Parts: sequence; C-alpha cells; structure tokens
Amino acid sequence: MEIETLTRRWGNSIAIIIPSSIVEQEKLKENEKVAVKIEKKKPKRVKAGALFGFLKDWKRPTEEILKEADRGWEN
Repeated sequence: MEIETLTRRWGNSIAIIIPSSIVEQEKLKENEKVAVKIEKKKPKRVKAGALFGFLKDWKRPTEEILKEADRGWEN
C-alpha cells in the first residue's frame, strides 16, 4: 500500500502520521513493526508556457475595474 503524508516535528525527531483509515484497513496496532519506503516527493511545478495566455480573454481595462471597485465604497 502506498500513501502520501506529511512529516511532523516530534521532539528532536521527524515523525509521519498514518491516517486512521489506513490503520483500520491494515489492522495496525501500537508498537507493531512496519516497513516504510522513504521517497521524497518533488514539488509539482507549473511550466511558464502554461501561464501565457491565461488571461487572454481579459478585455476590461484596469482603470475600469478600479472605478468599479471604488463605486462599492461610495455607499
């Protein structure tokens, strides 16, 4: 079984938390030996090319948006 979890500080050590659903499914008990495979996950990166054109349909000028925001403060 493979799960993703976060590391946590526990005194001077680092600990991992096994979700209760996995504990129940695997019938784990306290002080039971388990095998853990350590594999650091790489952060998911967004390619810069994917961001270009993200707001391509944005037709309103900034000044118009700012005026609309100011109108909300008038009342």
